[in-house]
Amino acid sequence: MIEIVVVGLGVVGAGWLLRRKHRARVAAGPVPGIPCMVRIPAGEGRWRPGRVYAEDGAARWVPQRGETVELPGGRATGVRMPSVKEGISIHPGSRIVTCAYDGDRGGSIEIAVMPLDVRELLAAVPQAEPDTP
Repeated sequence: MIEIVVVGLGVVGAGWLLRRKHRARVAAGPVPGIPCMVRIPAGEGRWRPGRVYAEDGAARWVPQRGETVELPGGRATGVRMPSVKEGISIHPGSRIVTCAYDGDRGGSIEIAVMPLDVRELLAAVPQAEPDTP
């Protein structure tokens, strides 16, 4: 009988703590930016977590650690599913958007986002026009 009371009190205490934490998150409001994993240059290196911000028409990636990477003239060149090997490092249900950008460190970048965030990312980094002869 005492065990049931102790377990019940533990469940009530855990519920109270979780509800309190949830209310604090809701009161703080949504976090700006698009959560993502990025690999620079495309096809090489390791995936690093961060957020993509699109303000004033210019996109930038802010990693959890390190310096911000500006993406001037960024344009999406393709969207694909992750391979099995990539799915181990990132969420296997995500979508990978390959982007090219200009600037002093111009090159390519791969941005992995969840499917519901792809439309928002493509609004921040518009798709490139296909080359027609």
